[in-house]
Amino acid sequence: MPAYRRFRNVIRIGPVQVATAYDGRGRDKHTAACTAPGCGFAADYDTRAGAELAARTHRCKA
Repeated sequence: MPAYRRFRNVIRIGPVQVATAYDGRGRDKHTAACTAPGCGFAADYDTRAGAELAARTHRCKA
């Protein structure tokens, strides 16, 4: 069963959205996800800087 996440502090860098949410243990996790159709890129990071760097360097294959 997937976890329900309430995202906050959402920004958009190109086609990638970066947001912060709590994981199942109450820790902050930062997510970068591409919103382009057919891309499928999404990753969780421990730091906001890591997620924003991934968003800036992402090259969409779709």
